[in-house]
Amino acid sequence: MFERFAGAARRTVELAAEEADRLRHERVGTEHLLLGLLAQPQDPVARLLGRHGLDLAAGRQAVAQAVGGPDPERDGIALAAIGIDLDAVREAVESAFGPGALDAPAPVKRSRWSGPRFGEGARQVLVLALRAAGGQRVRRIETGHLLLGLVREGGGLGARLLRVRGVDLAELERETEALLVGGVPEAS
Repeated sequence: MFERFAGAARRTVELAAEEADRLRHERVGTEHLLLGLLAQPQDPVARLLGRHGLDLAAGRQAVAQAVGGPDPERDGIALAAIGIDLDAVREAVESAFGPGALDAPAPVKRSRWSGPRFGEGARQVLVLALRAAGGQRVRRIETGHLLLGLVREGGGLGARLLRVRGVDLAELERETEALLVGGVPEAS
């Protein structure tokens, strides 16, 4: 399925699947694709997003706030607020069941052949990326095409997170198109 994807674009999808696994989400969503783009700081698209005030740490924080995910520190504070000493509980459980008894299982590793499971929005982003590349009459799908797909899909959590961060999606779309045709857009 990803044979037309350039190396960085393919890596974006792999990183998006890893982000979904890290957050223990069953499917790759548009928010994970955004994180996959941000996870490659040397890529021109990540630098473009950086000029709009986005980086991987901020993206991860925004996704965790929007949809949740593991946060042991927050969980410990919440339990302490109701009188539960998490360290004492861990010690008691590990003395009864062995070290690491409360540790979360490792993220599910997918077969290399099965690939990640995509949510509807993420599938739409991939279709729109393919169309964007076709519209430019290029055979390879680049990270810029993935960002165009994300922006043009518009309704997913990835685009919503961009808007919440104050990113003008129309401006980002123009800058991304300029980037794809060979120019590095000027900082605004």
